[in-house]
Amino acid sequence: MTGRTHDTATGTVTVHDQGAHLTEWRVGEVPVIWVSQASEYAVGTPIRGGVPVCWPWFGPGRGGDLTPAHGFARIAPWRLLEESTEDGTVRLLWELTPADVAATDGAQHFPHAFTARVEVTVSESATISLTVRNDDTEPWDFEAALHTYLHVGDIRRVRLTGLEGTRYFDKVLQSEGSQEGQLSFSGETDRVYRAEGAVQVHDPVFDRTLVIEKAGSANTVVWNPWVDKAAAMSDFQDGEWPVMVCVEAASVGDDAVRLEPGAEHTLSTTVQIRPLDQS
Repeated sequence: MTGRTHDTATGTVTVHDQGAHLTEWRVGEVPVIWVSQASEYAVGTPIRGGVPVCWPWFGPGRGGDLTPAHGFARIAPWRLLEESTEDGTVRLLWELTPADVAATDGAQHFPHAFTARVEVTVSESATISLTVRNDDTEPWDFEAALHTYLHVGDIRRVRLTGLEGTRYFDKVLQSEGSQEGQLSFSGETDRVYRAEGAVQVHDPVFDRTLVIEKAGSANTVVWNPWVDKAAAMSDFQDGEWPVMVCVEAASVGDDAVRLEPGAEHTLSTTVQIRPLDQS
């Protein structure tokens, strides 16, 4: 599996062509993005961590029966179009079309003409964008998420702000709710918020706040598997679940994107780092 590592003005970034996948971003010696030490980096196998591109469906899809989970984009062989480093800023651009995924598991479930591009730009912040164009003669729908895994010091001490007052569906409890106050973590968390705004991840262990901004995103997904679920996953090592949390830009379920012929849609997320006492 092809990996590409570049130095930025403040650290290091690594990306992989499979999935157009950001797999490392460090500022100094501290990772901002989390990747499991149990990830296989094998062709056709999803990488656990980084920023997987989930498309054209999320999870098992709206009908609940699609495989692989989270679509075929994250295991597809994206074609690198551009790669540059200038003044400490790293930029990469990939493209994916039906011809690229003819042999990719799951592509048979999406028989549409499309062009998808992923752009990753990293300097003092990191921006990942997914742009999809409908090259067909009929409209079609898709789900998408930028499944950002953030590295945190201890999830039990982390607090999220920016979701107050927003509605969510809790996939663990299979119920709806409304966020009251800050979000803290005391067990398995898997929620889809109907929230478009920025989210702040306050981390007292690393003395920083990660600010997650989103565009073209109807939803915010928040996920941590906690003890039991992580233990049942082969690509999680023991003791890794406390040092990660997913805060994802997404448009999924009832908020899936409908594209008319010739139209395009861009979903993007930007991660910024701020001192804890200034956020």
